[in-house]
Amino acid sequence: MDTLKPSLDDLLELRHQAQSIGLASSRPVNSVLSGLYKSVFRGQGVDFEEVREYREGDEIRNMDWRVTARTGKPHLKVFREERQRTVMICVDVGVHMNFGTRGTFKSILAAQVAALLGWAASENHDKLGGILFGDPTGIRYFQASNSRRSLWQLLRSLSDIAEKPCTDSDPLLTTMDKLIHGTPTGGLIFLLADMSQEIKGIEQRLGHLIQRHEVVLIPIDDIADKEMPAMGKMIFSDMSGREVEIDTDDEAGRQAYYQSWLDKRKHLARVCNRLGADMIPMRTHEDVHRSLTAGLRRRAFRMASR
Repeated sequence: MDTLKPSLDDLLELRHQAQSIGLASSRPVNSVLSGLYKSVFRGQGVDFEEVREYREGDEIRNMDWRVTARTGKPHLKVFREERQRTVMICVDVGVHMNFGTRGTFKSILAAQVAALLGWAASENHDKLGGILFGDPTGIRYFQASNSRRSLWQLLRSLSDIAEKPCTDSDPLLTTMDKLIHGTPTGGLIFLLADMSQEIKGIEQRLGHLIQRHEVVLIPIDDIADKEMPAMGKMIFSDMSGREVEIDTDDEAGRQAYYQSWLDKRKHLARVCNRLGADMIPMRTHEDVHRSLTAGLRRRAFRMASR
């Protein structure tokens, strides 16, 4: 791991890169992800068109039971895909993302996930935009458009490196406020961020967003967020420069560290479940393609089980 950010060429190449995912598939990654993306995130991206008689091979979950009961013949609802759905990919680019102990850095992983989702959305003909937050210069907003210019601009900006802390006390909440007031209803919003710390106020913001949009939280995790390695006495400093000495060999301390992370993550999961948002954690030591595909498949399974 010798760079904190991927090159623009690396992010552009994800559109074409071929790699086996899950089963022995030789299809391009983008084809696999685009297919999953289209099937998983079509719920609010469709318009009702008509009711017609059931035909062999039709989706039973689209059955119109009222018409079926009234006519005595199976009927189902037909939907037309809404091609103008607005998709916003929002990425944490703060200096705390320049961290990783295994595999890659959080900043690189977040950029890769954003690129894969961006290419999938582009293939689905969605209106794509984005927000980069956590940079000391403030929020960088990319207007959603049908062209790939916004995606290219987003990916190019993700190849930059934040070198100073952000002055905003919580840029994620500021970003959510901007999304609440500035994104057309019915959008699909991805929030990629370091969520290892408690985020006060996220439940209220998320509740407002869910009322108007479909929201997917993507925590960017590193194994050290929850498992502190035994390295003896170490000095740690926070963003303000405050230092504290910790004996990392202390087993009770390491267990308390893990429990603190687990409690915060369980709370975030409960908030998502209660409000109807999805959460797909991504980890620096795992393959980005396989992890994202697995997360989308889990979501598809949950949708089919409802």
